[in-house]
Amino acid sequence: MALHITGDPAADELLSDDAFALLTGMLLDQQVTMESAFAGPEKIRARIGSIDPATIAGYEPEAFVEVFKQTPAVHRFPGSMAGRVQALAEAIVDDWGGEASAIWTQGDPSGAEVLARLKKLPGFGDQKARIFLALLGKQRDLTAPGWREAAGAYGEEGAFRSVADIVDAESLTKVRATKQAAKAAAKAAKA
Repeated sequence: MALHITGDPAADELLSDDAFALLTGMLLDQQVTMESAFAGPEKIRARIGSIDPATIAGYEPEAFVEVFKQTPAVHRFPGSMAGRVQALAEAIVDDWGGEASAIWTQGDPSGAEVLARLKKLPGFGDQKARIFLALLGKQRDLTAPGWREAAGAYGEEGAFRSVADIVDAESLTKVRATKQAAKAAAKAAKA
């Protein structure tokens, strides 16, 4: 199943074909639009010739920050996010033999185990891990028992809460509306 997150065919193809690219896009998804975050892995691949975790982990850190700064920037916070991507790549190399998909496939894990594994990754807190788990379940054919329960509200069928629910322009619009409504409700609750 091809992903349709960025609006850029090359970026979406990379996300569809490469587990580490998809994981990196999720990592970058903060304080920028979803489309920009998930287009980041394709920018990295185009600039250094690879999205391989070992290549990224071994890249000279200051040079990697410069890769992030090139126009258009990979992220609005190039220094910190380049460091996080390298830390993620190192974790994939050290803990998962360089294969990101092993997080959700190795040892036939349950949804709860996949969630626990994701939460151990650099830059993945509870919410980000749950959203990524929902993305795996809804769009990457994850069959781990209990994944919907482990993903919480993000795993609900027919919900439009996150990138896990984006399959086309219409669903992107629905996700944006849900996020705006949630922000407005939070702001109203503070007032």
